[in-house]
Amino acid sequence: MRWVLRIVVVLGLAWSGWWYLSGHGIREGLRGWFAAQEERGWQADYAEIGTTGYPLRHVTTLQSPALADPATGTAWSAEWLEFDSPAIWPGDMVVNFPPSPQLLSYLDQTVQLEAQDMRADLKLHPGLALQLERMGLTAGPWLVAGPAGVLMRADAITMAMVQQDDPARYAITAQADGFTPGEHVRKAGSSTLPEGFETLALDMAVTFDRPWDRSALELSRPQPRVVDLALAELRWGPLRIKLAGNVTVDEAGVPTGKVALKAENWREMLSVAEHGGGLSTEARRAVESVLELMAGISGGSDSLDVQLTLRGGNVWLGILPLGPAPRLTLH
Repeated sequence: MRWVLRIVVVLGLAWSGWWYLSGHGIREGLRGWFAAQEERGWQADYAEIGTTGYPLRHVTTLQSPALADPATGTAWSAEWLEFDSPAIWPGDMVVNFPPSPQLLSYLDQTVQLEAQDMRADLKLHPGLALQLERMGLTAGPWLVAGPAGVLMRADAITMAMVQQDDPARYAITAQADGFTPGEHVRKAGSSTLPEGFETLALDMAVTFDRPWDRSALELSRPQPRVVDLALAELRWGPLRIKLAGNVTVDEAGVPTGKVALKAENWREMLSVAEHGGGLSTEARRAVESVLELMAGISGGSDSLDVQLTLRGGNVWLGILPLGPAPRLTLH
């Protein structure tokens, strides 16, 4: 029996050493990442860092983390952030967010994000690069609020990014259940509009110029090169929008390809956008003129079923230029 006890003691000491060293490595990795952001000119702060979970897990908590990029005017802060992973391999990690408000800022605009049971699940390939195999984000009831009140809310959100056979290609899906825009947007619509959306979903595959790994946080983000949009769909009472298409993206972020657009009751959409502050009266008139032409081509006055072509940095309807195409660049 003594030799069995000795083996158990030796294994226990070895495991304790591993738990301590790997936990120390996680904390040092986080400290190093924050220090690297400060060297880039960011504000990157936290109050304390500590690890619990012995003997089977590492639960590392950052108190009062805050990040701000002066170059873009974006900032984020929270009460705490928790990294939970099995002690045997920290590459299968859950990141838990607090139910208390997270602050999100862009230039001089600040909003609060409140979410119940918000978590990100990460699965990384073993190795120094820590290449992303799968990432998911889920949350229960959540809302975004500004000085004027609630801007949007939903009963739940589910997002996923899964690596495909090509390591640089990822399937990306997103769905918000019970998505409800703020009161000022709802008031802009007619009485036929329900409070919340019936559908708000995205399904696409994106091929990037390289796989997502630790360099995406430390150096620069991978950039999209091919976007296969299976479906982007919005349903809000009588309002319907569907998009599908395939585009390639050059190094400047300029997309080239074709996108099918279907929309029902688009005039109501413009009214909502105008009264909700998304479009000025002048812009609404310009957009309405273009959409009236497009609706006439597709054979309906209040419905659109057209194919848009993206080329040369512009969006085209046949031979008619509609305006500049959006730049698809991740910063």
